[in-house]
Amino acid sequence: MTNSIRDVSEIPTYEESQIDSAECPDEIKPWRNRLSDILLDMNPYAFERLAQRLLRECGFSQVEVTKKSGDGGIDGMGKLRINGMVSFNVAFQCKRYKGLVSAGDIREFRGSLTNNIEKGVFITTGTFSKAAREEAASLAKQQIDLIDGEGFINKLAEYGIGLKEVKDYEIDEEFFKKI
Repeated sequence: MTNSIRDVSEIPTYEESQIDSAECPDEIKPWRNRLSDILLDMNPYAFERLAQRLLRECGFSQVEVTKKSGDGGIDGMGKLRINGMVSFNVAFQCKRYKGLVSAGDIREFRGSLTNNIEKGVFITTGTFSKAAREEAASLAKQQIDLIDGEGFINKLAEYGIGLKEVKDYEIDEEFFKKI
């Protein structure tokens, strides 16, 4: 685990985490698809614990997962300190969805946030609908940061959580024939 403190802005938003499938090399797609399937098949509480671990790696402290049931819509809480000066109480919600998270899901999560929570983070294996993204960013309401499935997988890869990078080479046989 790293000890450095990171700004919440380093967690990718929906738009930042999108990977154009044309830009994603074929050799990368199978592991991403397999990991997505594994995440979808995880026990919901295990997925919350995985999110807890990732948030700790991203610089959150005192990250705790709430009880399995009766959590009131909040799956966990933690603190994020920025530049050693300002800290925020953050609550997070985790959803293992294959499809879209709706604006209603964001509203429900926001409704569960108490006055002592300055920030919410909604983590899903799926994606966020346009209405959900708009709801999360609504200036008149408590802000919710969004981490979709691709962004979550990107962060797991970045911190090596449950993943090990493997380097491989493709042989250009034509090069050797022509030399």
